[in-house]
Amino acid sequence: ADLCAGAAQAAWPDKPVTLVVPYSAGGPTDVVARVLAVPMGQSLGQTVVVENTVGAGGTIAPARVAKAKNDGYTILIHHMGMATAPALYRTLPYNPLKDFEYIGQVLDVPMTLLSRKDLPVNTFPELLDYVKKNGDKVTLANAGIGAVSQLCGMLFMHQIGVKLTTVPYKGAGPAMNDLMGGQVDLLCDQTTQNAPVIADGKRVKVFGVTTPQRLSSMANIPTLDEQGLKGFDLKVWHGMYAPKGTPKEVIDQLNKALNVALKDDNVKKRIAELSADLVSPEKATPESLRKFLQAETVRWDKVIKAAGVTAD
Repeated sequence: ADLCAGAAQAAWPDKPVTLVVPYSAGGPTDVVARVLAVPMGQSLGQTVVVENTVGAGGTIAPARVAKAKNDGYTILIHHMGMATAPALYRTLPYNPLKDFEYIGQVLDVPMTLLSRKDLPVNTFPELLDYVKKNGDKVTLANAGIGAVSQLCGMLFMHQIGVKLTTVPYKGAGPAMNDLMGGQVDLLCDQTTQNAPVIADGKRVKVFGVTTPQRLSSMANIPTLDEQGLKGFDLKVWHGMYAPKGTPKEVIDQLNKALNVALKDDNVKKRIAELSADLVSPEKATPESLRKFLQAETVRWDKVIKAAGVTAD
Protein backbone atom coordinates (compact mmCIF):
# COMPACT_ATOMS: atom_id res chain seq x y z
CA ALA A 1 0.00 0.00 0.00
CA ASP A 2 2.85 2.39 0.83
CA LEU A 3 4.32 1.94 -2.64
CA CYS A 4 0.98 2.93 -4.19
CA ALA A 5 0.71 5.97 -1.93
CA GLY A 6 4.16 7.13 -3.02
CA ALA A 7 3.29 6.69 -6.68
CA ALA A 8 -0.02 8.52 -6.28
CA GLN A 9 1.67 11.48 -4.66
CA ALA A 10 4.28 11.68 -7.36
CA ALA A 11 1.55 12.01 -9.97
CA TRP A 12 -0.21 15.00 -8.36
CA PRO A 13 -2.43 16.28 -9.90
CA ASP A 14 -3.96 13.32 -11.70
CA LYS A 15 -7.47 14.81 -11.90
CA PRO A 16 -9.06 18.30 -12.13
CA VAL A 17 -8.56 20.80 -9.29
CA THR A 18 -11.63 22.65 -8.00
CA LEU A 19 -11.17 26.35 -7.27
CA VAL A 20 -13.99 27.44 -4.95
CA VAL A 21 -15.31 31.04 -5.17
CA PRO A 22 -17.47 32.38 -2.31
CA TYR A 23 -19.53 34.64 -4.60
CA SER A 24 -21.82 34.38 -7.58
CA ALA A 25 -20.76 33.91 -11.20
CA GLY A 26 -19.97 37.19 -12.91
CA GLY A 27 -18.99 38.98 -9.69
CA PRO A 28 -15.49 40.46 -9.25
CA THR A 29 -13.94 37.49 -7.40
CA ASP A 30 -15.45 35.03 -9.87
CA VAL A 31 -14.12 36.96 -12.87
CA VAL A 32 -10.61 36.89 -11.37
CA ALA A 33 -10.86 33.16 -10.60
CA ARG A 34 -11.90 32.31 -14.16
CA VAL A 35 -9.12 34.42 -15.67
CA LEU A 36 -6.49 32.66 -13.50
CA ALA A 37 -7.93 29.15 -13.82
CA VAL A 38 -6.88 28.65 -17.45
CA PRO A 39 -3.11 29.29 -17.16
CA MET A 40 -3.02 27.60 -13.74
CA GLY A 41 -4.56 24.50 -15.31
CA GLN A 42 -2.05 24.57 -18.17
CA SER A 43 0.79 24.76 -15.66
CA LEU A 44 -0.61 21.86 -13.59
CA GLY A 45 -1.49 19.74 -16.63
CA GLN A 46 -5.08 19.43 -15.36
CA THR A 47 -8.22 21.52 -15.68
CA VAL A 48 -8.90 23.98 -12.88
CA VAL A 49 -12.68 24.01 -12.45
CA VAL A 50 -14.22 27.16 -10.92
CA GLU A 51 -17.10 26.42 -8.59
CA ASN A 52 -19.31 29.07 -6.99
CA THR A 53 -20.33 28.23 -3.43
CA VAL A 54 -22.43 31.24 -2.51
CA GLY A 55 -24.08 32.42 0.69
CA ALA A 56 -23.81 33.68 4.28
CA GLY A 57 -21.72 36.72 3.33
CA GLY A 58 -19.04 34.62 1.69
CA THR A 59 -18.52 32.26 4.66
CA ILE A 60 -19.97 29.03 3.21
CA ALA A 61 -17.15 28.55 0.68
CA PRO A 62 -14.24 28.80 3.16
CA ALA A 63 -16.10 26.49 5.55
CA ARG A 64 -16.43 23.99 2.71
CA VAL A 65 -12.75 24.17 1.77
CA ALA A 66 -11.63 23.99 5.41
CA LYS A 67 -13.49 20.66 5.72
CA ALA A 68 -12.40 19.33 2.30
CA LYS A 69 -9.86 16.55 1.92
CA ASN A 70 -6.38 18.06 2.24
CA ASP A 71 -5.08 16.58 -1.00
CA GLY A 72 -4.86 19.82 -3.01
CA TYR A 73 -7.85 19.05 -5.23
CA THR A 74 -10.09 21.61 -3.48
CA ILE A 75 -8.70 25.13 -3.08
CA LEU A 76 -10.18 28.55 -2.31
CA ILE A 77 -9.84 32.04 -3.71
CA HIS A 78 -11.19 34.70 -1.37
CA HIS A 79 -10.81 38.42 -0.81
CA MET A 80 -10.30 40.38 2.41
CA GLY A 81 -13.47 38.76 3.78
CA MET A 82 -11.04 36.17 5.20
CA ALA A 83 -9.75 38.90 7.54
CA THR A 84 -13.08 40.51 8.41
CA ALA A 85 -15.29 37.46 9.03
CA PRO A 86 -13.92 36.73 12.55
CA ALA A 87 -15.05 40.18 13.75
CA LEU A 88 -18.32 40.21 11.78
CA TYR A 89 -19.59 36.77 12.80
CA ARG A 90 -19.92 35.68 16.42
CA THR A 91 -19.86 32.06 15.31
CA LEU A 92 -17.79 31.13 12.31
CA PRO A 93 -17.55 27.49 11.15
CA TYR A 94 -13.81 27.84 10.41
CA ASN A 95 -10.79 29.76 11.66
CA PRO A 96 -9.11 31.71 8.82
CA LEU A 97 -5.77 31.72 10.63
CA LYS A 98 -5.73 28.06 11.66
CA ASP A 99 -7.73 25.95 9.19
CA PHE A 100 -5.84 26.65 5.96
CA GLU A 101 -2.53 26.37 4.18
CA TYR A 102 -1.59 29.48 2.22
CA ILE A 103 -0.85 29.41 -1.52
CA GLY A 104 -0.25 33.14 -2.08
CA GLN A 105 -1.67 36.60 -2.57
CA VAL A 106 -3.19 37.16 -5.99
CA LEU A 107 -4.32 40.69 -6.76
CA ASP A 108 -5.61 43.96 -5.34
CA VAL A 109 -8.78 45.66 -6.54
CA PRO A 110 -9.14 49.37 -5.78
CA MET A 111 -12.50 50.90 -4.87
CA THR A 112 -14.15 54.22 -5.71
CA LEU A 113 -16.59 56.36 -3.76
CA LEU A 114 -19.59 57.23 -5.93
CA SER A 115 -22.81 59.19 -5.53
CA ARG A 116 -26.07 59.46 -7.42
CA LYS A 117 -25.85 61.87 -10.35
CA ASP A 118 -28.13 64.50 -8.79
CA LEU A 119 -26.56 64.72 -5.32
CA PRO A 120 -26.17 68.52 -4.83
CA VAL A 121 -22.36 68.46 -4.39
CA ASN A 122 -19.48 68.22 -6.85
CA THR A 123 -16.22 68.01 -4.88
CA PHE A 124 -15.08 65.81 -2.02
CA PRO A 125 -14.90 68.71 0.50
CA GLU A 126 -18.49 69.62 -0.48
CA LEU A 127 -19.50 65.98 -0.03
CA LEU A 128 -17.94 65.86 3.46
CA ASP A 129 -19.72 69.05 4.40
CA TYR A 130 -23.04 67.70 3.08
CA VAL A 131 -22.63 64.39 4.89
CA LYS A 132 -21.77 66.09 8.19
CA LYS A 133 -24.79 68.40 7.92
CA ASN A 134 -27.25 65.66 6.95
CA GLY A 135 -25.87 62.70 8.95
CA ASP A 136 -28.18 59.69 8.95
CA LYS A 137 -30.45 61.28 6.32
CA VAL A 138 -27.71 60.32 3.86
CA THR A 139 -28.08 56.76 2.51
CA LEU A 140 -25.05 54.58 1.85
CA ALA A 141 -25.70 51.45 -0.23
CA ASN A 142 -23.75 48.21 0.06
CA ALA A 143 -23.84 44.74 -1.48
CA GLY A 144 -24.80 43.02 1.78
CA ILE A 145 -23.24 41.90 5.08
CA GLY A 146 -19.55 41.12 4.73
CA ALA A 147 -19.38 42.58 1.21
CA VAL A 148 -16.38 44.78 0.53
CA SER A 149 -18.74 47.69 -0.20
CA GLN A 150 -20.04 47.36 3.38
CA LEU A 151 -16.46 47.32 4.72
CA CYS A 152 -15.54 50.38 2.66
CA GLY A 153 -18.62 52.20 3.97
CA MET A 154 -17.65 51.26 7.52
CA LEU A 155 -14.10 52.54 7.07
CA PHE A 156 -15.42 55.76 5.51
CA MET A 157 -17.85 56.42 8.42
CA HIS A 158 -15.11 55.47 10.90
CA GLN A 159 -12.71 58.05 9.42
CA ILE A 160 -15.19 60.92 9.03
CA GLY A 161 -16.84 60.20 12.39
CA VAL A 162 -20.39 60.35 10.99
CA LYS A 163 -22.99 57.57 11.01
CA LEU A 164 -24.97 57.35 7.76
CA THR A 165 -27.99 55.15 7.04
CA THR A 166 -26.68 51.99 5.39
CA VAL A 167 -28.86 50.22 2.85
CA PRO A 168 -27.84 46.58 2.21
CA TYR A 169 -28.62 44.93 -1.13
CA LYS A 170 -28.33 41.36 -2.34
CA GLY A 171 -25.21 41.97 -4.39
CA ALA A 172 -23.25 44.79 -6.00
CA GLY A 173 -25.37 44.87 -9.18
CA PRO A 174 -28.66 45.84 -7.51
CA ALA A 175 -26.87 48.42 -5.31
CA MET A 176 -25.30 50.04 -8.38
CA ASN A 177 -28.63 50.03 -10.25
CA ASP A 178 -30.35 51.89 -7.41
CA LEU A 179 -27.48 54.39 -7.18
CA MET A 180 -27.79 55.08 -10.93
CA GLY A 181 -31.57 55.32 -10.48
CA GLY A 182 -31.13 57.90 -7.71
CA GLN A 183 -32.76 55.76 -4.96
CA VAL A 184 -29.64 55.90 -2.73
CA ASP A 185 -27.04 58.62 -2.19
CA LEU A 186 -23.65 56.89 -1.94
CA LEU A 187 -21.87 53.65 -2.77
CA CYS A 188 -18.26 52.59 -2.37
CA ASP A 189 -17.46 49.66 -4.63
CA GLN A 190 -14.79 47.83 -6.61
CA THR A 191 -13.41 49.12 -9.90
CA THR A 192 -14.04 45.65 -11.34
CA GLN A 193 -17.73 46.46 -10.96
CA ASN A 194 -17.90 50.14 -11.77
CA ALA A 195 -15.08 51.02 -14.22
CA PRO A 196 -17.49 51.05 -17.23
CA VAL A 197 -20.03 53.26 -15.44
CA ILE A 198 -17.31 55.69 -14.36
CA ALA A 199 -15.90 55.75 -17.90
CA ASP A 200 -19.20 56.80 -19.46
CA GLY A 201 -19.43 59.72 -17.00
CA LYS A 202 -23.21 60.14 -17.27
CA ARG A 203 -24.82 58.05 -14.54
CA VAL A 204 -22.92 58.68 -11.29
CA LYS A 205 -20.51 61.17 -9.69
CA VAL A 206 -17.07 59.98 -8.58
CA PHE A 207 -15.47 61.44 -5.45
CA GLY A 208 -12.25 59.52 -5.12
CA VAL A 209 -10.34 56.26 -5.16
CA THR A 210 -9.62 54.35 -1.96
CA THR A 211 -5.95 53.57 -2.61
CA PRO A 212 -3.04 55.79 -1.45
CA GLN A 213 -1.90 56.33 -5.06
CA ARG A 214 -4.02 57.31 -8.05
CA LEU A 215 -4.91 54.55 -10.51
CA SER A 216 -3.17 54.62 -13.89
CA SER A 217 -6.48 53.67 -15.54
CA MET A 218 -8.36 56.56 -13.81
CA ALA A 219 -5.52 59.06 -13.40
CA ASN A 220 -7.88 62.04 -13.33
CA ILE A 221 -9.67 60.81 -10.18
CA PRO A 222 -7.96 61.95 -6.96
CA THR A 223 -7.48 59.66 -3.97
CA LEU A 224 -9.51 60.13 -0.78
CA ASP A 225 -6.18 60.39 1.05
CA GLU A 226 -4.98 63.38 -1.01
CA GLN A 227 -8.37 65.07 -0.49
CA GLY A 228 -8.06 65.06 3.28
CA LEU A 229 -8.96 61.54 4.47
CA LYS A 230 -5.36 60.94 5.54
CA GLY A 231 -4.29 57.31 5.54
CA PHE A 232 -7.43 56.05 3.81
CA ASP A 233 -6.21 52.86 2.21
CA LEU A 234 -8.52 50.16 0.99
CA LYS A 235 -7.63 47.59 -1.62
CA VAL A 236 -9.70 44.48 -2.01
CA TRP A 237 -6.86 42.00 -1.73
CA HIS A 238 -7.32 38.37 -2.78
CA GLY A 239 -5.52 35.23 -1.69
CA MET A 240 -5.52 31.52 -2.48
CA TYR A 241 -5.84 28.85 0.18
CA ALA A 242 -5.88 25.07 0.61
CA PRO A 243 -7.17 22.94 3.52
CA LYS A 244 -4.85 22.66 6.54
CA GLY A 245 -2.43 19.75 6.23
CA THR A 246 -2.23 19.80 2.41
CA PRO A 247 1.29 18.41 1.68
CA LYS A 248 4.00 21.02 1.16
CA GLU A 249 4.97 19.64 -2.25
CA VAL A 250 1.36 20.09 -3.42
CA ILE A 251 1.25 23.66 -2.06
CA ASP A 252 4.54 24.31 -3.89
CA GLN A 253 3.01 23.14 -7.18
CA LEU A 254 -0.11 25.24 -6.66
CA ASN A 255 2.05 28.26 -5.82
CA LYS A 256 4.14 27.69 -8.93
CA ALA A 257 0.96 27.48 -11.05
CA LEU A 258 -0.32 30.70 -9.47
CA ASN A 259 2.94 32.50 -10.27
CA VAL A 260 2.84 31.24 -13.88
CA ALA A 261 -0.72 32.62 -14.16
CA LEU A 262 0.29 36.01 -12.74
CA LYS A 263 2.87 36.38 -15.53
CA ASP A 264 0.46 35.28 -18.27
CA ASP A 265 -0.15 37.98 -20.92
CA ASN A 266 -3.88 37.34 -21.17
CA VAL A 267 -4.22 37.50 -17.38
CA LYS A 268 -2.31 40.81 -17.30
CA LYS A 269 -4.51 42.24 -20.04
CA ARG A 270 -7.81 41.13 -18.47
CA ILE A 271 -6.86 42.32 -14.98
CA ALA A 272 -5.71 45.71 -16.33
CA GLU A 273 -9.12 46.09 -18.04
CA LEU A 274 -10.69 45.71 -14.59
CA SER A 275 -8.43 48.47 -13.18
CA ALA A 276 -7.01 45.92 -10.75
CA ASP A 277 -3.37 45.14 -9.90
CA LEU A 278 -1.72 41.72 -9.90
CA VAL A 279 0.62 41.30 -6.93
CA SER A 280 4.41 41.22 -7.21
CA PRO A 281 6.17 37.81 -7.09
CA GLU A 282 7.27 38.69 -3.50
CA LYS A 283 3.62 38.81 -2.42
CA ALA A 284 2.52 35.70 -4.33
CA THR A 285 4.01 33.41 -1.66
CA PRO A 286 2.48 31.38 1.18
CA GLU A 287 4.47 33.29 3.81
CA SER A 288 3.44 36.71 2.50
CA LEU A 289 -0.26 35.76 2.50
CA ARG A 290 0.01 34.33 6.03
CA LYS A 291 1.57 37.50 7.47
CA PHE A 292 -0.77 39.79 5.56
CA LEU A 293 -3.90 37.92 6.68
CA GLN A 294 -2.75 38.19 10.31
CA ALA A 295 -2.15 41.96 10.03
CA GLU A 296 -5.45 42.61 8.21
CA THR A 297 -7.40 40.55 10.76
CA VAL A 298 -6.10 42.84 13.54
CA ARG A 299 -6.80 45.98 11.49
CA TRP A 300 -10.41 45.10 10.65
CA ASP A 301 -11.19 43.82 14.13
CA LYS A 302 -10.72 47.42 15.37
CA VAL A 303 -12.82 49.02 12.61
CA ILE A 304 -15.69 46.54 12.86
CA LYS A 305 -15.81 46.68 16.68
CA ALA A 306 -15.82 50.49 16.53
CA ALA A 307 -18.73 50.35 14.07
CA GLY A 308 -20.61 47.98 16.36
CA VAL A 309 -21.64 45.81 13.41
CA THR A 310 -22.24 42.07 13.59
CA ALA A 311 -23.72 39.84 10.96
CA ASP A 312 -25.62 37.38 13.13
